Amino acid sequence: MNKRIAWADTLAEMGAEHGFFRQLGDQHNALYIKGDKTLVVTFDNLDDARQDVAERLPWGSQFISSRGWSSLGIGAHGWTWYRDEAVLDFFDELRDTGFFDQFDNVVFYGTSMAGYAATVFCAAAPGAKVLAMNPQATLDRRITSGWEPRYHRSWRQDFTGRYSYGPEQSADASVVYLFFDPFVAEDAMHAALYQADNVVKIRCRHFGHGLTSAFNRMGILKETVELCVNDTPSAGLIYKIMKARKSLPRYQKSVLNMLVERARPLLIHRYCRAVLENAGDAQRPHFRRAMKQAAKSLRQDQL
Repeated sequence: MNKRIAWADTLAEMGAEHGFFRQLGDQHNALYIKGDKTLVVTFDNLDDARQDVAERLPWGSQFISSRGWSSLGIGAHGWTWYRDEAVLDFFDELRDTGFFDQFDNVVFYGTSMAGYAATVFCAAAPGAKVLAMNPQATLDRRITSGWEPRYHRSWRQDFTGRYSYGPEQSADASVVYLFFDPFVAEDAMHAALYQADNVVKIRCRHFGHGLTSAFNRMGILKETVELCVNDTPSAGLIYKIMKARKSLPRYQKSVLNMLVERARPLLIHRYCRAVLENAGDAQRPHFRRAMKQAAKSLRQDQL
């Protein structure tokens, strides 16, 4: 028995004991674990090479269960963008049978491809919340041709019909928290397509496309998700939590790279000095070199 079959059998056993497990065609499945009256729906790429399918639960399910919430994890084998009739039919079924009505609070949560899924499948539960990190609005080439060069393998998918266009399908959500880095041009373009009044845009400057990983390294991912699930925080409150980004090495290097690209030696010198003064025992040679080069440029400018 290969790892994938053994893993599916394990999830089926969990579903039988705690909720249900459904195979959705050849590429997708769904695992529901019953908890309290809050349901968090997540989406996952089960073939992500960075993770061992045989040794993990659907993305986020352990954190969700630790909070006592109910979880519904939708798994995909590959970069499918969940464009599968079996998945579409499954959400139609959940909607038509009143599955979501048993919960007082329903939240759709995902990042990138899974963020796209969160913004489209929330249409099955009007009034739900959406927490989407750098989601795509669509990969329909009639809309994205000319500015979205990524995800070539999925361009031929059908991004029309049911559960297809994030800005439209999320219009009936109670709130859509949309996290993205405005300096990633493609992510900013997708975010610009979400224009409804229920959209709260959280601009995560210098975080790049990997927002979930960055939030996790900063130690604020769980806090941010829990806040958005339990409450309806303002953008200002979320930005306060994000202040921890200033001490994140990846964020600091991104800011430095931007200053270098803009050829701002005085700002480079000041920024590097501030970073180094708060670096403790860390050597940060990249910042020392940049500060030295900036100082040299400033001296030349004064000649």
